[in-house]
Amino acid sequence: MLELVIEQRRRDLGGFEVGRVLPVAAHRMVGPFVFFDHMGPVHFPRGIPNKVDVRPHPHIGLATVTYLFEGEIMHRDSIGSEQPIRPGELNWMTAGRGITHSERFERARAEGGPMHGIQAWVALPEADEECAPAFDHYDATALPAFDEPGVHARLVAGNAYGIAAPVRTRSPLCYLHATLQAGARLPLPDEHAERAVYVVDGEVEVGGERYAAGRMLVFRHGPAHLRALTPALLMVLGGAPLGPRFIEWNFVSSSRERIEQAKADWRAGRMKLPDLDDGEFIPLPGDPAPPANAMS
Repeated sequence: MLELVIEQRRRDLGGFEVGRVLPVAAHRMVGPFVFFDHMGPVHFPRGIPNKVDVRPHPHIGLATVTYLFEGEIMHRDSIGSEQPIRPGELNWMTAGRGITHSERFERARAEGGPMHGIQAWVALPEADEECAPAFDHYDATALPAFDEPGVHARLVAGNAYGIAAPVRTRSPLCYLHATLQAGARLPLPDEHAERAVYVVDGEVEVGGERYAAGRMLVFRHGPAHLRALTPALLMVLGGAPLGPRFIEWNFVSSSRERIEQAKADWRAGRMKLPDLDDGEFIPLPGDPAPPANAMS
């Protein structure tokens, strides 16, 4: 049964728009998913300025989950990773006690082209909030997929429908990319206590009501399904609840004091920047911009 409908809130990030879905006051998390942004869709012209890139910034207490439908993003981080991500692949970055990274549109800058995807954050269990940072990339062929009548689905992370993805998630969850033909039905996985479906494209029907793209449908526990009214692109997410989390800027923690420490560390330059990047960074909100020689 449907519990809540969350509508995306469009925000301009200085070169492209995102639809912010989670968190909202009425529903801060779905399982461990504490943040969910729908990036684009946008078509970048060749030669887009560097200001469109997401410059180096820090995280603690979470894993970032980047998944694309179109385009390419170059990821660099402070543990030495440099990895382009392309459609159907998974970048899973575990921040733990602290990591910094950048996300740049280098291919679009050189060639022009589309960008469309989802950026999600997964909170870590309290016992793992201070784990060592890590980065894992999975090609599309490494992620299990299955077909049912009118449905093609790829399990991006976690477990659902009796199958499991290879990424280590640290808590039970489900993250699934599904495409449905008009008229096809998709039962929701019932292994997880909390579940939601985000409609990326198309229209679906639940309980006789129509829901268009840009909406997250949050379901109560128990049997549930939806039907595609048009060809539809969906992301299914959920998992075991972890308890409340504090969120400020790019920091997530079960402890407000830990977030204050992370803010102080970033402000004081105690968090390492990516070696393979160019030394620029995003200041803590409210702080003055760094001098020009710090933005090489």
